[in-house]
Amino acid sequence: MTRDMEAEQGEAQQQRTSIIYLVDDDPSFLRALSRRLEAGGYKVESFASAEEFLAHPRSEFSGCVVLDLQMPGPGGLELQEALARAQMPLPVIFLTAHADVPSSVRAMKAGAIDFLTKPVRGDDLLEAVNRAIARGASARETRRKQREWGARYELLSPREREVFALVVRGLPNKQIADVLGVSERTVKAHRGQVMHKMNVQSGAELGRAVEWLSEFFQKAPADTKTPGASKRS
Repeated sequence: MTRDMEAEQGEAQQQRTSIIYLVDDDPSFLRALSRRLEAGGYKVESFASAEEFLAHPRSEFSGCVVLDLQMPGPGGLELQEALARAQMPLPVIFLTAHADVPSSVRAMKAGAIDFLTKPVRGDDLLEAVNRAIARGASARETRRKQREWGARYELLSPREREVFALVVRGLPNKQIADVLGVSERTVKAHRGQVMHKMNVQSGAELGRAVEWLSEFFQKAPADTKTPGASKRS
């Protein structure tokens, strides 16, 4: 199977499992938009307000939100802010008849995929939805890897975390031993455990893991963050 075929299959799978959430207070527009997206192969769920959408339990499947800017109650920008605070944020596309420059700038700065105006061309909408689905899938994969690396790091003992920090700085075992005030043999043993628990084969690979762990370190309490070099007593 060629890479192009694999990519097409992946996109088709994303499309089958993705849900497009429509939030608009115009019932006739919701119906027309739903039919257009369903014809494109997407599953659609419609909501007449931001409150109705937020009160509805969402699927674990990937997807995106297509929402109006002005609605009774919280508007589209407020809903975008609420979605950004969610544990699993959904990509947002604005589709409105009330576009203005300040609102569009605010929406795009907050991470909106696109800011479309009514009436919208079907192809333009589908193109924006496809981009949103792709970005959402990428973000979900990133979060999955971050959780995976964080879980591995949690397995390390305090001393192993010290060795981890010094290894990713490029220090050889002898220097690590000097820094920590232990024997080189002890460092080798700890280093082996670090490699085993982190499921890596080299210091370079361990260094790349730090990129995935950066958010984990930022959220962790101070005493659990990547430790600096300990002073020899």
